[in-house]
Amino acid sequence: MPPIYRYELKVTEGAVDMNGHVNNLEYLRWMQYAAILHSESQGCTKATTDVGATWLVRSHHVEYLRPAFIGEEIAVLTWVSDFRRVQSLRKYRVIRVKDNAILVEGATDWVFVDAQTGRLRSIPENVMAAFEILPKEKETEILKHENKQ
Repeated sequence: MPPIYRYELKVTEGAVDMNGHVNNLEYLRWMQYAAILHSESQGCTKATTDVGATWLVRSHHVEYLRPAFIGEEIAVLTWVSDFRRVQSLRKYRVIRVKDNAILVEGATDWVFVDAQTGRLRSIPENVMAAFEILPKEKETEILKHENKQ
């Protein structure tokens, strides 16, 4: 299982705001969608629902570096950076495919909660095992390769 998941898309007219470039909310939407696809591809979504739990966003940080425009091919890279007892840090990088320019970088703290009560729960081992953790000290090396795909 590769540590970084790659979701590619083409910017459509509906993603662009009155300033003529991608609306910041679209990046958040793409990042969340990439996280969901990654989770599903690794079996984490099933493992989570099997134990009666769900993931919720506790907080996020996004840094917008460059704009994207209609017709551009974009790749959203996402990976799990760590797990703690009830939460997980997921990171993102959004790049323009043609020149590998970094458009957005971000991180989201997800919390593991009981689907019925909404209370925090400890993350089971089988849920954590769904992902290969990409620690901060290895990000630069692995992302160099991913940006060029």
